[in-house]
Amino acid sequence: MPEVGRTPPIDLRVRVRGKKKAEKLIALLRDEFRAHVEIVEDDDDKLVVATETDWYKQISAEMTPGDTLRIRRENAGLTQAALGEKAGVSRKNISDMENNRRPIGEAVAERLAAAMGLPAGVLQRRW
Repeated sequence: MPEVGRTPPIDLRVRVRGKKKAEKLIALLRDEFRAHVEIVEDDDDKLVVATETDWYKQISAEMTPGDTLRIRRENAGLTQAALGEKAGVSRKNISDMENNRRPIGEAVAERLAAAMGLPAGVLQRRW
């Protein structure tokens, strides 16, 4: 004869954006599992403004204009050669700027930013 036992509880953690979506999901779970659903809100997941965290401030303080250029270029999905072609700057100069062997002048920074669709001045340190 098969052994009969209770199924252990399942801890299901779900993040849902939007109050209506969360309410629909809770209603669906309650409909399916009846009284066996317990909703527990997790206070550990409070939203914070990233730019106000110590981590962000430390990373920002350590960033160079070359680091910013590399990150922005990679986010734009461009190689150094492709960015150089769009901005009229040699790949070697872009490499030198990213590796902090060459400063990023204002005029070049504006051309690079425009080539990536960014606002002028985004590659210059402003603090």
